[in-house]
Order: sequence, then structure tokens, then C-alpha cells
Amino acid sequence: MNSQYPCMMAVAQIRGGPLAPNLRGIVYFRAVAGGTEVYANVTGLPPYRPAQNGQPPIGPHGFHLHQNGDCSVGDVNNPFQGAGEHWNPTNQPHGNHAGDFPVLFSNNGNAWMIFFTDKFTVGDIIGKSVVIHQNPDDYRTQPAGNSGKRLACGVIRCVYNWMNY
Repeated sequence: MNSQYPCMMAVAQIRGGPLAPNLRGIVYFRAVAGGTEVYANVTGLPPYRPAQNGQPPIGPHGFHLHQNGDCSVGDVNNPFQGAGEHWNPTNQPHGNHAGDFPVLFSNNGNAWMIFFTDKFTVGDIIGKSVVIHQNPDDYRTQPAGNSGKRLACGVIRCVYNWMNY
């Protein structure tokens, strides 16, 4: 991205992998005063299942920025590993990574959320990825919050820069 014309809005189109093939969504990142507004609209989330028999719950779903813009499935039993780890440009402990987002709560498979963050600008995240996980993030376990398998992924791309303003 040409820093002379900063990216003002970006988007990630989320696609489910083999563990959640019907999962779809869109995440917008919009430059606002003091930071970035994040808007997510997701459908096809798996139904909630409480933890049982030593197995973690399914949902609410971990929701993060990851280091790499690689959403290739790879291993069907452990998909989207090419996305790398959580994006953590300031080397913070888990729970305070720039890429740590609130969990997604499924309502009949749908989740919708808007939040603000001052941990990055839109231009900082172009070429990174958004990943939705099977389990909730505990915001403590290092390095990734014990949020389980990766269900869906989308690469972040600039769609609107200052020059288009």
C-alpha cells in the first residue's frame, strides 16, 4: 500500500474450510478517529455445544487477526495453518495482542458485531488474515488462547484509500 494514500477501508471475505464448509462472512475495517472500527457479519457458525467429557465447548468462537494472508486449507484436519499465529506486532502477552478480538456468539448460526480498536490502523493489517476458531478464546493461554481448530479464514484487502475519498 502506498503510504502517500493510506488505506481507509479494508475487507476480508470469510470462507469456511472442511470443518465448517457452510461458514461465510464479511469483516470490514474502517479508519475512524483514533483507530479502527471493525464490523463482522458471519453466517453458518456451528451450533453451540457446552464442554463435555473432557472436550472443549464449540462456541462462542475465537476471532483473531493472524500474521499471514494465506487462507489455503492445507491439512483438512487442521486447516488454515498458513495464516500463521495471532498477529502480535508489539510482542504482548496473549489477551493483549493487536489481533485479539472479542469472541463471536452464534445465534442460530449467525453473528454480527461492531467494535473499535486503537491497536492498529487499517493500513497496518493489509495482507493479514482473519480467522474464526472452533472454541472460545480464554485470553490467557500463551500464545493463542486455546481457541481450538480454525474453522474459517479470509485475507484482508484494501478496498478504499484516501485518494478515492
